Amino acid sequence: MVAVEVVVAQVVIRARRMPWGPLGVSPLVLCTAAALACGSGNRYAPPPPPEVTVQQPVEREVTIYSEFSGHTVAYASADIRARVQGYLQSYNFTPGSDVKKGDLLFVIEPTLYQAQFDQAKADLAGKEAQSRAAEQQLEITQAIYQKSAGSRSDLVNKTQARDLAKAEVDNARALLEAAALNLSYTHIYAPFDGLIDRNLVDIGNLVGSGSPTLLATIVRYDPIYAYFTMSERELLEYRNWLHEGGDSAKDSSDVAYLALATEMGFPHVGRVDYTSNRVDPDTGTIELRAVFPNPERLVLPGLFERVRLPMSHGKAVLVPEAAVSADQGGQYLLVVNDKNIVEYRRVTVGPVVKGAMRVVRDGVGTSDWVVVNGLQRARPGSEVKPTRTEAPAAVPTDAKAGP
Repeated sequence: MVAVEVVVAQVVIRARRMPWGPLGVSPLVLCTAAALACGSGNRYAPPPPPEVTVQQPVEREVTIYSEFSGHTVAYASADIRARVQGYLQSYNFTPGSDVKKGDLLFVIEPTLYQAQFDQAKADLAGKEAQSRAAEQQLEITQAIYQKSAGSRSDLVNKTQARDLAKAEVDNARALLEAAALNLSYTHIYAPFDGLIDRNLVDIGNLVGSGSPTLLATIVRYDPIYAYFTMSERELLEYRNWLHEGGDSAKDSSDVAYLALATEMGFPHVGRVDYTSNRVDPDTGTIELRAVFPNPERLVLPGLFERVRLPMSHGKAVLVPEAAVSADQGGQYLLVVNDKNIVEYRRVTVGPVVKGAMRVVRDGVGTSDWVVVNGLQRARPGSEVKPTRTEAPAAVPTDAKAGP
């Protein structure tokens, strides 16, 4: 205390030589006295540990899916063409309407072909009459020859005439069948149930001249096909799933899901019904096809589509997607140990599960506490104040393949 009084006295003596303040006391004196009155001054108090939210990973049965892009194709499609030459006499449908198998679509002037058919029919009748006469002549000649009353050469000639008459009958019958076929081509019928587009040729135009004229196109797209390709690696995974996936794979061995460009999720469910017999060596891909029911015909041929297939199924460790961070070394998680110290864990992640969960293949277990909120406040090696939360009771089990 004596030392303090000496210091204050020295300060006062020095302050007398300094300009006085408005209150008659030097500012320096006031500041110095205040500092000495506080004893040794303020001490540094460290801030409390930052608060973070932690959660334990959960283990669930997860089905891993892969998505592929492709295009839709009509289940059946037919170009309706004129197979005989003639003037288009009529079309018997409403453009853009449904037609049934066997419905009359077009009529190409049948008059000429009806006349050719009648002519061929009459010619066949004449040839058959000639054949019968030749057969009878041969029988008479044979009877005469057996009585040694006729020559052998006459018998040979009559036999030849009979055979030629039979051949002419066969030729006439073939011409009649051809004429009947041409006549049938003048009436064009729907080959299957489907939707027909507009007539591409108007009534009165000459069709079938030089080449078969395209008259219309009919398509069937209930069901509908979806073609897509997958890589060689994906093919091996998919085949392994089909053959070694156990009961889970057997129950949905060839199931497929379809979504159009504007659809959320995969609302259309179908089956894979075709896989190409070879992998394209230039692209390393293979073509597959899935068929989907399309009763309301919402899916049209030629649309871009996404197809989703199951690739594997099993137990997996899941963490919230927001907890996964990345740096130059890859993905990592921040884990709080039993001393509330943050640890840096390098992890290998799998696909994303719908519901903002991520599959973690290794690096953490279900007993670890992972930082899920407050990542920006947590630093590896520093202490934090964790608040523990539980994962949602219902965690989705569908995962999209990919990193």
